[in-house]
Amino acid sequence: MKSNESRKALLVGGGIGALSAAAILIRDAGFAGSNIRIIEELPVTGGALDGSGSAQGGYVSRGGRMLTEETYVCLWNLLDSIPSLDDPAVSVKSQAWAFNRDWRSDAKARLIGRDRRILDASDLGFNLQDRLEITRLLVTPERSLHTRRIEDCFSPHFFETNFWAMWRTTFAFQNWHSAVELRRYMLRFLQEFPRIHTLAGVRRTPLNQYDAIVRPLERWLAERGVIFETGTKVVDVDFVEQGQQRRIESLHVLRDGREAIYRLDPDDLALITIGSMTADATYGDDTHAPELVRDKRDGAWTLWETMARKAPGLGRPNAFCGNVDSSKWESFTLTLRTPTLIRRIQELTGNAPGTGGLMTFKDSNWLMSIVVPHPPHFAGQPEDVYTIWGYGLFVDNKGDYIDKTMAQASGREILTELIHHLKFEDILEEVLSTTTVIPVMMPYITSEFERREAGDRPPVIPAGSTNFALLGQYVEIPEDVVFTVEYSVRGAMHAVYGLLGMDNEIPPIYHGITDPEAAIASLKTLLH
Repeated sequence: MKSNESRKALLVGGGIGALSAAAILIRDAGFAGSNIRIIEELPVTGGALDGSGSAQGGYVSRGGRMLTEETYVCLWNLLDSIPSLDDPAVSVKSQAWAFNRDWRSDAKARLIGRDRRILDASDLGFNLQDRLEITRLLVTPERSLHTRRIEDCFSPHFFETNFWAMWRTTFAFQNWHSAVELRRYMLRFLQEFPRIHTLAGVRRTPLNQYDAIVRPLERWLAERGVIFETGTKVVDVDFVEQGQQRRIESLHVLRDGREAIYRLDPDDLALITIGSMTADATYGDDTHAPELVRDKRDGAWTLWETMARKAPGLGRPNAFCGNVDSSKWESFTLTLRTPTLIRRIQELTGNAPGTGGLMTFKDSNWLMSIVVPHPPHFAGQPEDVYTIWGYGLFVDNKGDYIDKTMAQASGREILTELIHHLKFEDILEEVLSTTTVIPVMMPYITSEFERREAGDRPPVIPAGSTNFALLGQYVEIPEDVVFTVEYSVRGAMHAVYGLLGMDNEIPPIYHGITDPEAAIASLKTLLH
């Protein structure tokens, strides 16, 4: 058997799962960076952790992620090893934690009602039935919930509560999503119950996650010789079976329209990201709505489908990518070249940029939410340029002020809808003339929350695998929650340590319910 230093590793996909796996292979397993190749279809790595654009053309992030100190233990473990771009003596973790000491979240306007009225979000709105139903969900085993929807587990009143408006928009749940996933989230983030209205538990990176996490990680890997091959689509894999065992012997790729094959020796590794939340994301602009792509032009889903047809035990991708209308929503990024709107929002909410967290317009037909990040939010962002990020969960509803669905609306129309919700019509023309809006349609953004059967998600290391593992948001990691960076990093640890037979300890999953202090505080909140 080869030494780890001489073994090769081919990583399919350039998202945080693959980047983390590459770092762990080097840091913990002794792989040579020059023997690691990351193959990515897009021209840039980072997967869903994106951040791009300019002050002139407009900035854009498809999403924004809340982090916490307690639950993101694998992420912080990784980022403690990666030097920040600003100071090689300071890790990315230390930089982020220092930033959050200075800029704590304390949302004073988490929910905004009609006529710009700031609601008392500390009143979660539970009645006795709601409390009983939450408790019943928490104590029901996953196997008993099976494929039940969230709406199958609660009475109508629950969905009218302030709690549900905040919880669903913080984590992007739809009523038809998996009750199993909601249960996992409530157990994992129970400690957020007493502070969900202020988002005091939320931690952020100094810049968007591409600039703050991906770029330093990418530089660290490149300095160690890792090969980044972008613009390359993996379209197929060849398996070799030996009794009950299975390994991958080659990857088929398309690059610049030409086919190529990467072959693996039996001791080499293949770590493959399956599925993608941001596959087929499309961008609109001030005058055009983004297209909704339904035909899987991105290779992330088709590769998984091809693999699952070839070998048993690799999951059922159609459970997640089979219904775009149940998993899509739309985000938007505003690039503002005057501070007028930012100042008005600060006067309304009492929150300086970077301290307020998500603001949800509870009665919005689009269920629109926005957040004003601490500037600069993008590398190189000028001091006189500001950004706002937002999203809508109900993209097929017509607006309250715009006679179009959100999916049909241009960037200017989305901004107009927002300004009317804020009742800032007196500055509408100024804001429209000095702001660039980039909306983004994402067909699969909450596909990981789809209802599923046992086996729809494959294990990180499929049964019988000797040299390959699966990464990303569509593998099964018991008790952990998808739609988090933590899930991808934890999966990468399981993949590397498991394939190589290493006994390195993976940081245990934090559950608020097992933390006595958090559990008591949450119980008081639930019963209040």
